[in-house]
Amino acid sequence: MLTADYERLGLTAGETVLDLGCGFGRHAYEALRRGAHVVACDLGLDELRQVRSIGDVMRADGELTNDVVLETANGDATMLPFADDSFDRIIASEVMEHIDDDAGALAELTRVLRPGGVLAVTIPARLPERICWAISDDYHAPNQPGGHVRIYGNGQLRARMADAGLEPIDEHRVHALHSPYWWLRCAVGPNRPVAESRLVSLYHRLLTWDIVKAPRTTRLAERLLAPVLGKSLVVYARRPVAGAPPIPHRYAPDGTSTREGEHVAA
Repeated sequence: MLTADYERLGLTAGETVLDLGCGFGRHAYEALRRGAHVVACDLGLDELRQVRSIGDVMRADGELTNDVVLETANGDATMLPFADDSFDRIIASEVMEHIDDDAGALAELTRVLRPGGVLAVTIPARLPERICWAISDDYHAPNQPGGHVRIYGNGQLRARMADAGLEPIDEHRVHALHSPYWWLRCAVGPNRPVAESRLVSLYHRLLTWDIVKAPRTTRLAERLLAPVLGKSLVVYARRPVAGAPPIPHRYAPDGTSTREGEHVAA
């Protein structure tokens, strides 16, 4: 299940991608399949070991060409262990809401992104996240160690990206069907095993079926509901090239964005 859209990201084969906060590698694997050179970065050593292991399996199965490179790095988002201008594309999926110094993290991402490169940041969307926080204090920090430390307001992430020297260019919402699942999880206790709640377990099975089968009915429901109930907001921003004019964009209340003279679907 991907959150960032690789077409909006503009990823092409041969480019170098940083997957920050890669977790168990869902975005990294897709970037590899598209022919990118990937650096998967996370604080979790177990996660990085699994990413390397699955990368090896993908290569052995012929999913990756020999010229595609996968590297892993253990690093802090506010002190990235990379040189300036290292990456053509960066994905930071569901990371910023965990970081106290998100401005510092965005400054670091801007530093390691090449001029003209694009960064995709995904965060919990405001409405579904507010409901989760209202239902359970155990969903977020400080009760949840390492949990979410803030709810981003409308336009707040775009403003912080701009403060870091980036140019926000596009955004959309995704995973509408996942919002009710997390509301249910919060209602029964977010730390309670899924199998202990019949309702949560059934909904989890529905989501798994949807991810695997992607039937038209749920894809249509996702498309219709995402602008309002999408669990994740994805914002794309470009590091400007010196001397190049900015690309004007407009942002609609439902989270869609429009370049002048161009419609971008949600």
